[in-house]
Amino acid sequence: MPNLTPESEAFLAKKPKVPPTFDGVDFDDQAAYKAAQDAIIREQWVGVMKARIVRQELEKCYNREGVNHQVNCRNWRDLYLKLLKEGKVTGTIFPQQNYIPEDSKYAAYVKK
Repeated sequence: MPNLTPESEAFLAKKPKVPPTFDGVDFDDQAAYKAAQDAIIREQWVGVMKARIVRQELEKCYNREGVNHQVNCRNWRDLYLKLLKEGKVTGTIFPQQNYIPEDSKYAAYVKK
């Protein structure tokens, strides 16, 4: 889906400049740690908001289709159930305490 609205200067100023992961973050550098933490939480909330929007569309489809909602709203339902599994705000404590660098010999055993 193309981005139809231009990004404002205020939005670009708040947009995270680091990827939403602890890979390559020096935990002793407080600014880098907080930037990574903010990016992770932001991505988790984006997932929650996606699920909310899909749920609203599912509700509209359910009300519009009536008795045929099980057939006609199947795509929205499947997408919503998928987003419910993925889109949870889990925080950053577990990834931080159980961080395994990608170059570690144990990295192959970690499910991404």
